[in-house]
Amino acid sequence: MGDERYPGHTAPEGRAPWERPLADHNYRDQQAGRRNRRALDSDPTEPTERLSVAELMEKMGRPVPPSFNGAHRGGPAPVQEPAHPAAHAPEPDPGPGPSTEIIPAVTDVPPAFDPRTEYDRNAEREWFAEPEPEPAAPSWVEEDAGPAAPQTIGAPNRTRLAASRARKRRKLLHAGRSAIAFVAVMALLTTGGVWGYLRSTEGRFSQVSALDTDSTDIIDPGGQTGDETYLIVGTDTRAGASGEVGAGTVEDAEGARSDTVMLITVPADRSRVVAVSFPRDLDVSRPQCDGWDNDTGTYTDETYPAANGEKLNATYALGGPKCLVKVIQKMSGVKISHFVGMDFAGFESMVNEVGGVEVCAPQPMIDGELGVILPNAGTQTLDGKQALDYVRARHIVYEGSSDYGRIKRQQYFLSALLREAMSSKVLFDPGKLNGFINAFSESTFVENIDTKSLLTLGQSLRNVDAGAVTFITVPTDGTNDRGNEIPRLDAIEDIFQAIIDDEPLPGEKRGDEENPPVEPAPIPEQSLVAVSPEELSLQVSNGTGESGLASTTADGLAAYGYQIYSVGNYDENSTETLVRFPPGHEAEAATVASSIPGAILEQASRLSNIVEVVLGTDFRRTVTAPAVAGTTVDAGPARVAAVEQIELPADLSVTNATDNPCGQP
Repeated sequence: MGDERYPGHTAPEGRAPWERPLADHNYRDQQAGRRNRRALDSDPTEPTERLSVAELMEKMGRPVPPSFNGAHRGGPAPVQEPAHPAAHAPEPDPGPGPSTEIIPAVTDVPPAFDPRTEYDRNAEREWFAEPEPEPAAPSWVEEDAGPAAPQTIGAPNRTRLAASRARKRRKLLHAGRSAIAFVAVMALLTTGGVWGYLRSTEGRFSQVSALDTDSTDIIDPGGQTGDETYLIVGTDTRAGASGEVGAGTVEDAEGARSDTVMLITVPADRSRVVAVSFPRDLDVSRPQCDGWDNDTGTYTDETYPAANGEKLNATYALGGPKCLVKVIQKMSGVKISHFVGMDFAGFESMVNEVGGVEVCAPQPMIDGELGVILPNAGTQTLDGKQALDYVRARHIVYEGSSDYGRIKRQQYFLSALLREAMSSKVLFDPGKLNGFINAFSESTFVENIDTKSLLTLGQSLRNVDAGAVTFITVPTDGTNDRGNEIPRLDAIEDIFQAIIDDEPLPGEKRGDEENPPVEPAPIPEQSLVAVSPEELSLQVSNGTGESGLASTTADGLAAYGYQIYSVGNYDENSTETLVRFPPGHEAEAATVASSIPGAILEQASRLSNIVEVVLGTDFRRTVTAPAVAGTTVDAGPARVAAVEQIELPADLSVTNATDNPCGQP
């Protein structure tokens, strides 16, 4: 039946909608291959067929309006089914053979969509406005959901194969009657839901090695459990399509540099989104890194030694995603759990797929190198090429020579793009939505990005207020003689500590502002199992002002097998001797306290994987042997240290997703 272009199997579009399989591997594998940046270890036989959203709606039984057909934005036109089935020549008689059971035809099928049918847009708007029930989660998410009980249609003695085919046809009929669940999906959940259904989209992501989740630079890894952190990198590669859209050529600059670096953090409770931008010319210390070949998306056999005074974007050019992740992770202390890289061509394509992005310019925008970008002030819609120039321009007269004007524009633009991508104009236009998804997946190279995690994240972010989306730029103190932006390291440390601790940020408007955090209750007395001192790392801090006390005490503890991490002064004088520990390290703290008579246990969230001994004026100047490993040690009640309010820089550059560059409400 259908178009027999491919021996042995019928092409998917040659069948009626209710007869099509979800994937035809032979047909799919004959389609065009992926771009050459694909990971070398990926399976060349993995599925690459993609269903458009319009086809998905057709499978669900909902009439697809003319504006939603495949011709939208250059997509392939849908294959039209003939009004009447063409007659087929009778099959040749195969001769005597085993008896074959006759399966009655299923007559309850949805009508074929006629594109000539007039589409009622008013009816669509009324339909969208009706209250919508919560959509059922995809079956691959809710794995414990059981199948519906099978029903018998036609002859009761059919074969298993026949019954299976009948069940598949009935599922499509039931889906058509429940199409309202599709439009109930919102924001990222909608995008994730489509991707969840189209699992083959996952195969379109180019994979790259970037992350280092076991790095010792991560501050309080346990405290960051549940947080989702994305390092987003926009590269100014001169090769291929990016050169065609205005990034220059390989003659101008070989390879790729990180033109935009942004670290996005979503806390475990999904109450806000914080995006921190790093200037491309930021002065950084680069660790030893493997070489990176941007053309192939692979690492080379070259090794670059550690160096100081490097530009951030040059770090990426030499060492690629791995090297950049190391630098950002060391500077921030944040555990980077996802990496996304995108080139200029992908950025332009995504903007075009959503129909452009509306921005407001306080005055005409003219760049010394790119020329006229926006001839007029006020609100206007940018296409992909204009948007690319808008976020790349670095020589705007009224912004000066600093990179901060460009970063601020990028933050405004990303806020606008986010609003546009989440608007009903995109979410309920399958052509735009499908195009946006494809542009994203085709133009990115990622690690630890998959459809299931995107769906889960989208579900959890549905109720985040726009006022809880904050963009911050790391502060600097001008430039050095090499033209590098000098980072204010103390201020940067405070910013990321506030992000890790989920403290309020300037300009942030969260819905929980009226509910201040509750003071944590003390940890009750408990019996714990002592650990071996060789497994512990201790920081010994002197809070007495007595010179040499911390060093002497550290030597005494080391004699009992404790591993000394560092010795120094406490940040203030203390009247109490404390054993401070991070959450989850109660047994380690109790073991240390058994060596320091009279010490008070205190939980401190900002400690990483170490235990800190603070020597106060009540310290008895003696240490004893620790409790034997494996034995029970009684730990007295531990108090929880109050989290100190971090004072962020007064001149911190902050943009809220609700801000308007023209100052309009």
